[in-house]
Amino acid sequence: MKIINFILVTFIIIGSITAQQSSIRGNIYDDETGEEIIYANVILDEGKATANSDLQGFFTFNNLEPGVHTIKISYIGYLTYEKTFDLKAGKSIYEKILLKTEGVKLQSIDISAKKQQRTTETQISKIQISQKQLKALPAIGGEADIVQYLQVMPGIISTGDQGGQIYIRGGSPVQNKITLDGLTIINPFHFIGSFSVFETEAIQNVDVLTGGFNAEYGGRISAIVNIKTKDGNKKEVKGKVSANPFLAKALIEGPLIKMKENNPFNASFLITAKKSLIDKTAPVLYPWVNENDSLNMPFQFQDLYGKLSLDLGGGSKINAFGFNFTDKYLNPSVSDISWSNTGGGLDFRIVPGASNLIVDALFGYSS
Repeated sequence: MKIINFILVTFIIIGSITAQQSSIRGNIYDDETGEEIIYANVILDEGKATANSDLQGFFTFNNLEPGVHTIKISYIGYLTYEKTFDLKAGKSIYEKILLKTEGVKLQSIDISAKKQQRTTETQISKIQISQKQLKALPAIGGEADIVQYLQVMPGIISTGDQGGQIYIRGGSPVQNKITLDGLTIINPFHFIGSFSVFETEAIQNVDVLTGGFNAEYGGRISAIVNIKTKDGNKKEVKGKVSANPFLAKALIEGPLIKMKENNPFNASFLITAKKSLIDKTAPVLYPWVNENDSLNMPFQFQDLYGKLSLDLGGGSKINAFGFNFTDKYLNPSVSDISWSNTGGGLDFRIVPGASNLIVDALFGYSS
């Protein structure tokens, strides 16, 4: 009830301080999947102003003069988008933009949107990791994982197996804050230290801040690792199943209400599951590990994550998500240890129609 009251009060405050200012804003999506395109380059009136789309594909130009304005959007691998608007005084124009892919043939050239981002943001000791980068690293069992990527980064040391932790620039593990969609994950790594609770296929972006981070990350003094998941496919239902001697996993995603260019509202879902197999496969594949012990590998883990995304139009959006991560160490002759991370949350973005104000909020529980 308190959450509902807070949201209502927030809308009232927004309405009371909204100023009638002209603006052009929008969200940029992949035309095939509906996935947000982050850090796309947006140019207003042939260079009078520039912007980059954020993690939700959102961009905005505020305090514009009435009249004719043109925006041009470009991103590697997509056709350039250009459109002209006739902006009225005190009005705001919102555009849902679906970029179409195109084939690009390049020589040995490294092109990145990060340079454009650095022109507008201060990046102190911050490293950004995309899903593509995670998959490019050779992985144990053929399954890419964020913990394996972190281990090869400079200034980061891992303790390896048996609930492996990471030490970033000399700080202890408890001085690191690791979050999933804004919620703190207390035990982000499994007993088998080469795997984390985070599903690579569901990751949209990872920010590693090893210094100079804001007060919003209070409670930690060493480093911050922010993991942001993507939305489910907004155009069609898709799935993926894979297995190796260490684990099996599955992902399913798709639309509840399909994204359409002329419809501001859409909804999608994303569900992932991961379960260890090492306790089952070890007796067959690695019989020499415990030749004199019938216990074999006593390690087990299971990860579940689900997300529901609602686009309300005009840039406003609501995400609801939940997770359950469990680890077990079953060895009667030594100990019976288990732990679990359970939680869920609701985050939303409110973009008033004719205001420079954007409200982001998160309500969640993590145990």
